[in-house]
Amino acid sequence: MAFFRFVFAMFLSFLPGALGILVTPIISGTNRWYDTLENSLWTPPGWVFSVVWTILYFLIGVALFLVMQKQGRVSQIKLNNAYILFAVNIVLNTLWSFVFFGTQSPFIALLVLMSLIIIAVFMARAFFQVSVSAFWLIVPYILWLMFALYLNGIIVYLN
Repeated sequence: MAFFRFVFAMFLSFLPGALGILVTPIISGTNRWYDTLENSLWTPPGWVFSVVWTILYFLIGVALFLVMQKQGRVSQIKLNNAYILFAVNIVLNTLWSFVFFGTQSPFIALLVLMSLIIIAVFMARAFFQVSVSAFWLIVPYILWLMFALYLNGIIVYLN
């Protein structure tokens, strides 16, 4: 049962990345619009995003798995809260790629990203109530989202 929970948690956590590949020019190579944008001097090369997001999605998946493993050992209300916030997080994470790259709307994407950070913080808090280890696995994700907010904000400001 634990193996299937782990696979399911990984599937869910990597879903935004898998769907985001459909519109992300850094990976797909169709980056004519993105290449015209002024970026921060701190914008890493495209391959860094792929590596970092792979690590983050894995950590998020492990965190979700740890929460899932607490089924029957913590209140169902706490678990449901964690699951709902995780689901909203996944939707917003996926939405950002489609808004930024798909509709080429950096300002709207910035608003989505701000919402995503708020939800990620609440998700981390909900995970903490179920598993302290799960909470700590979410912290790098929140830190990366803050960096992404800076990068997205600079694009909005410079363009």
